Amino acid sequence: MKYLLNLIFPKVCEACNLALSDNEVLLCTSCRHHLPITNYHFENEEAVKKILYGRVKLENASALLHFSKKGIVQQILHNLKYRGHEEISSFFGKWLGSELATLNNYKDIDVIVPVPLYKTKLRSRGYNQVTKFGQEIAKALNADFNDSVLIKTKSTTTQVFKGRYKRWTDDGAIFNISEKESLAGKHILLVDDIITSGSTIESCARVLLNINNIKLSVATMAIAD
Repeated sequence: MKYLLNLIFPKVCEACNLALSDNEVLLCTSCRHHLPITNYHFENEEAVKKILYGRVKLENASALLHFSKKGIVQQILHNLKYRGHEEISSFFGKWLGSELATLNNYKDIDVIVPVPLYKTKLRSRGYNQVTKFGQEIAKALNADFNDSVLIKTKSTTTQVFKGRYKRWTDDGAIFNISEKESLAGKHILLVDDIITSGSTIESCARVLLNINNIKLSVATMAIAD
C-alpha cells in the first residue's frame, strides 16, 4: 500500500522538489549534503549574539543554518511557512535539539518559548511555524514548552528582505507577556525560524527580561547572511 501511495503521491525533497527515495526524509541526500550548516553552537561562534550586542543580554545563541536570498534554505522555509509543510519544523527541531543536548551551555534550559504569530495570521496559516521546532528542542533538553507566555499584539509583514532600519522600527513594542510569576528565575530559550536584523528577537527579549531573575538564550532555524 505504501509503495502504491508513493507512486501516486510521491514524496519530494523540500529543497529541490525531486522524488525522495525510501530512506530519505524531507530532504534528498544531495540537498542535505549542501545545506549551509553554521555549527555555531559547536564552535562557540557568537554571530547571533553579535547581532543583538548592546541591545539585549543573552546567555547563549545559535542558528542551525545560513539563509541567503534564493538559496536552498529560503526554499525550505517557504515550504514551511506558506505551503503547509509543518513537518519541516519538527525535522529541524529534532536536529538542533539533539545537538544542543550535548552541550553544557544548554543543559540548564528550563522552558522553550516560541516567537508568537499575530492571531489573524495564526488562524489563516493554521499553525505557528516554530511550534514543533520548539517542542522537539524541549523534548531533547527535557525542558517545558510554553507557547502562551508571549502574545503578539499587532500584525507585521515579513521581515527577511526589509531594510535594517525598517525592520527595527516596524517591530517596536508589539509583544506582551503573561504568566510572569511562573517563569521567574528560569532559563528561557526563545526560538524562531530566522533571525535577520534581530528586531523581532529583541522585541520579545525585552518583554521576557521583565520577568524576575531570568536567563535568556536564543535558537533559530536560520540566520540571514
